[in-house]
Amino acid sequence: MSTSRAPHSAWARQAAVCLLCWLTLMGFAAAAPVQVLRVHDAIGPASADYVVRGIAKAQRNGASLVVIELDTPGGLDTSMRQIIQAILASPVPVATFVAPEGSRAASAGTYILYGSHIAAMAPSTTLGAATPVAIGMPGGPQPSPGALPASSPASGAKPTSPTDAMSAKQIHDAAAFIRGLAQQRGRNAEWAERAVREAVSLTAQEALRERVIDVVARDVADLLAQVDGRRVRVPSGEVTLRTRGAAFELLLPDWRHRLLSVIANPSFALILMMIGIYGLMFEFSSPGFGVPGVVGAICLLLALFALQLLPVNYAGLALLLLGLALMAAEALSPSFGVLGVGGVIAFVAGGILLFDADEPSLGVPLPLLFGLAALSAVLIVAGGSMALRSRRQPVGTGSEQMVGSVGVVLEAADAETWARVHGERWKVRCGVPLSPGQRVRVKAMHGLVLDVVPDIELQTSQGATP
Repeated sequence: MSTSRAPHSAWARQAAVCLLCWLTLMGFAAAAPVQVLRVHDAIGPASADYVVRGIAKAQRNGASLVVIELDTPGGLDTSMRQIIQAILASPVPVATFVAPEGSRAASAGTYILYGSHIAAMAPSTTLGAATPVAIGMPGGPQPSPGALPASSPASGAKPTSPTDAMSAKQIHDAAAFIRGLAQQRGRNAEWAERAVREAVSLTAQEALRERVIDVVARDVADLLAQVDGRRVRVPSGEVTLRTRGAAFELLLPDWRHRLLSVIANPSFALILMMIGIYGLMFEFSSPGFGVPGVVGAICLLLALFALQLLPVNYAGLALLLLGLALMAAEALSPSFGVLGVGGVIAFVAGGILLFDADEPSLGVPLPLLFGLAALSAVLIVAGGSMALRSRRQPVGTGSEQMVGSVGVVLEAADAETWARVHGERWKVRCGVPLSPGQRVRVKAMHGLVLDVVPDIELQTSQGATP
């Protein structure tokens, strides 16, 4: 009887060991972390750096999935493409999740959604309106596609008619780019092209019905539960997602991202440029102090770094620099306001044209422009008035300052006479005899000898000092 039970007990033990191993492996798979990145702003250099570094960190940490929680009105074409390139090359699957409710993935966000391995949206969110808009003056030639619009025209809008060859090239390039992303991810390529050419938009449920996205989820936990078991293709091959019940960690922006966010702000870059130019101008006009020159050089270099990150209209930048140069010339050599008024006008015009006004994160507010122009005008007026007052003041050094000064005779002898003038002992000569304590006035200066005359009006008692 014991011999008959032995095979059964051995089989049971083997089955239990296999079950335990399977549960252990499943536990390890489920325990793989999920990295969450939160982008709730316009797509720019700072957000691109944050996402690229976040994907790289997720790879180092062995994350099973990267979730980009997205809410954006649009952004720069170059930053958007940098993010998509990082997603396409990532060995870790990336899911873009338009959340929380009420968010949008307009313009550049639509491209990022199409380029991700998993596209998801929360209820009451929208995406679309992906027509490219050039940076700079309307109709002017631009060297790069520029920014993507933040506005979201209603679905079904009429096709956008290119106004010139450059606009047509930008639209065709953007349409081909998003169509290629849609074909690679198996999503609706026809609607993607309409989003570029016609600026149409969709809600979350409409996007799911049109095969634009893969999942509609309430939150990150619901998203992880719904995508569990899906197979996605990464550069190394197909990967099966094991995300049900996985722990997820929010990667907060580090100091680098926060610094880039501040520096890459157009308004702050403009302020840095003004501080830098005025600091250097003050240092060159009054050398030796040091602090204005050091602060000005640092601020100017930071401003130039910010401008190379942002799509700058060079005509606006030239007007801005011309305005600052004219205002500096007015402060250094007053011209009765001609240079100053021209500088203020050029500064305001350059600030308006410097960045794209249609993109909320790139336009410089008019109150800031007028405030900086008014501050510059006040500095010009103050500098001009100080210069005029200094011109009216008598000379304070040299032989010109000595003529007319009053002194007191210290010693009077036949050979030499000495007097104290401005606290200094001088040899003097006079056409009439002088006595100690007598006040004299300087009429001329010949080397180290002063020609003086008695000062009758200021004559005081013996022993008086000047």
